[in-house]
Amino acid sequence: MLHTAFAGMLGLVPERNQSASLRRALAVLDHVREHSGLSLTQLAEAVGLSKSTVLRLTAPLVEARLLDRDRSTGAYRLGHGTLRLGQSYLATLDLRAVAAEESHRLMSEVRETVHLAVYDPPHVVYIDKVENEANVRMASRIGSRGPVHSTAVGKAILAWQPEEALAGLALEARTKHTIIDSARLRAELAGIRRRGYAVDDRENEPEVRCVAAPIFNHDDAVTAAISVSGLTSRITAARVRELGPLVAGAATRISRELGSQNR
Repeated sequence: MLHTAFAGMLGLVPERNQSASLRRALAVLDHVREHSGLSLTQLAEAVGLSKSTVLRLTAPLVEARLLDRDRSTGAYRLGHGTLRLGQSYLATLDLRAVAAEESHRLMSEVRETVHLAVYDPPHVVYIDKVENEANVRMASRIGSRGPVHSTAVGKAILAWQPEEALAGLALEARTKHTIIDSARLRAELAGIRRRGYAVDDRENEPEVRCVAAPIFNHDDAVTAAISVSGLTSRITAARVRELGPLVAGAATRISRELGSQNR
């Protein structure tokens, strides 16, 4: 139906103008996305087109159910066809595939192991790993779990969870540096939200530091994180401040690919 509708629209104009007509139709659709409920007159004024042109451009969009027009008021809003398109797009998204390019780019830039993890309360699950073969290999493996409170990926995710996610969380001491006081952990999570990345400073493994940033999905919810991990001899406290923005930048780009508007 969508193909037929657009084909009909393009058939109304000379071939040389088809691209311009399609661009105008998409501009109208995008404006309705941002400003639902506009009348024909309001929509025409907003996009700088005549009412007759808007009627011509919106007719196939209404036919394809990408737009709906209220029968009583004439106001335009998005149609359920846009939901079908969105669902089809989301069904094609695979976090590992979406994040693969950024993960490899990040590893090449910092020359440390990059992890991708998802939230499975009260744990995180590592779903991908990109290693720098020249360094000491990290003991982590794809499919393994880690605590949310002592890993950088876990804290990056936990910082954007509702308060009840912390209730009843077992704050087990993994090392002498693990945060096991709930008030201190809450303060740590607040700091993560401010700076945009989390740090595991030997909290999960005695000689390992990690820097992680949250990944937002299409609902702007944090369900995953990306991290850089390495031995403390390589990832010093000073280097953490350099890595933080790089990891956060990679997470932002992945989030955008997933459809997030938050980052």
